[in-house]
Amino acid sequence: MFSGTGKPSMRLLCQGAQSVSAALFQRLENEAQLAGVLGHEIGHAVARHSAEHMAKSQFVQLLVTAVGVAASDEEHPGRGQAAATAGFVSQMATLRYGRNDELESDALGVRFMSEAKYDPRSLLEVMRIMAASSGGSRRPEFLSTHPDPGNREEKMKAAFNERFPGGVPSDLTTGQQLQTH
Repeated sequence: MFSGTGKPSMRLLCQGAQSVSAALFQRLENEAQLAGVLGHEIGHAVARHSAEHMAKSQFVQLLVTAVGVAASDEEHPGRGQAAATAGFVSQMATLRYGRNDELESDALGVRFMSEAKYDPRSLLEVMRIMAASSGGSRRPEFLSTHPDPGNREEKMKAAFNERFPGGVPSDLTTGQQLQTH
């Protein structure tokens, strides 16, 4: 499924459907890059990241509410800041889980695409496409749901080395060129 956003993106939708923006698809050069995008999104589904996020969000909301109730006191109104602080801390923790999920999906994408006989190094090019599309206007990693592209590339290379200690096999392919224009 293609979405019409002007920004390169990919998403996992309900019941495992996937969306690749037309902007991203038009920048992909070969089948292996597309396999990397799909493998990454399938990784989110296999690891059940959406279900985990929903459960964590509900739990965190319960904790923030409990802190707010416990800290509320009409005689000391400044204690209400405890709920705000708890909310901020929970948001930062949630972002970290999102970054870890992205790294896990990257590693799963490497596995899935190499099992399909595509060269997983093509996923590095997808990350470069995504980084270039941001125009250099990236917020600090600790405020983002996605890891810094440089850190992500290092982790992917580690996944290559773990999966292929002797180097990526030469029989893995980039597939055919995509006709995206």
